[in-house]
Amino acid sequence: MNQPQAAAPFTSREFRNALGRFASGITVVTTVIDGETYGMTANAFVSVSLEPPLVLVSVANKAHMHGYLQQSGRYGVSVLTSTQEEYSQHFAGFGPEAFKPDFVEVDGIPLLAESLAHMIVTVTDARPAGDHTLYIGQVEYVQWWDSKPLLYFQGRYERLT
Repeated sequence: MNQPQAAAPFTSREFRNALGRFASGITVVTTVIDGETYGMTANAFVSVSLEPPLVLVSVANKAHMHGYLQQSGRYGVSVLTSTQEEYSQHFAGFGPEAFKPDFVEVDGIPLLAESLAHMIVTVTDARPAGDHTLYIGQVEYVQWWDSKPLLYFQGRYERLT
């Protein structure tokens, strides 16, 4: 049996590197304010409850989306397919400015066309958590398709083979 080790202090870089070992899917969160569509790439997205259907997205307090979600109270989630890396880059603030996302609209919420899954969510709670806010919401609409997901692992895009 291994001897217990004392917990060692760690840096924020070491913490980030450890978290990078957790492979995650990639979503784009979208909302509408005064007729304008806003979006953000998010891999900090999880299911919270099946009954009622609840999800959570973690948004940095300094991100524009933080204020947009507070204002709108509703958002869409598009789970990206392995062919949608360009969407992830665009909504993360990288990639060409000329790129124009292809949206479909459901109940006034824009969702990315040809994604792996779509959800529309109404915010039911917002909890501060360090430098982020956890937006918990009830899912009002869900649809999915068969395809392969775009993954994020160790700071890089990955795909299932």
